[in-house]
Amino acid sequence: MDQYTYEIKIPKERVAVLIGKEGSIKKSIEEDTSTTLKIDSNEGDVFVSGEDALKLYSAREIITAIGRGFNPDIALKLLKSDIIFEIIHIAEYARNKNDEKRLKGRIIGQEGKSRKIIEELSDAHICVYGKTASFIGEAYNVSLAKRAVSSLLNGSTHAKVFKYLERQRVINKTKEFEAKNKG
Repeated sequence: MDQYTYEIKIPKERVAVLIGKEGSIKKSIEEDTSTTLKIDSNEGDVFVSGEDALKLYSAREIITAIGRGFNPDIALKLLKSDIIFEIIHIAEYARNKNDEKRLKGRIIGQEGKSRKIIEELSDAHICVYGKTASFIGEAYNVSLAKRAVSSLLNGSTHAKVFKYLERQRVINKTKEFEAKNKG
């Protein structure tokens, strides 16, 4: 059997989270994905190797998600086939360093309120860390959350973005209801 290896760089301050208490998170990832993790704590380099390319990909996504600030419990949801992980690079929307900070603030909102509302209305998990906003959830929900965050980054008002999400939620619930009551 062929052995595949990925090298993933994560922020040094996220290494302890990846390892977990007494290596519990590292062990859990290794067991759930049939992979082996070698972690260089000083550099933030993670080497993940295994024989199953699909499981290796899952391990890489989980490690990257933890590196982007997600709680390991949420990152481990990526083991499910219908859960995806996506990233937006805030710097792509910013004109300068100060702008990056302001844009991060627009996504998070006062005391995290804006991020919380987007999460609730889209049913996706959002993490703003460093220069990125990351998303975990079902594909449709992630695309909704991503679109909402992109709209905020492009200057839309919070009210307009929340209204859009609420409309989409009603449309989605209506479709689910109709599908359930069809047969």
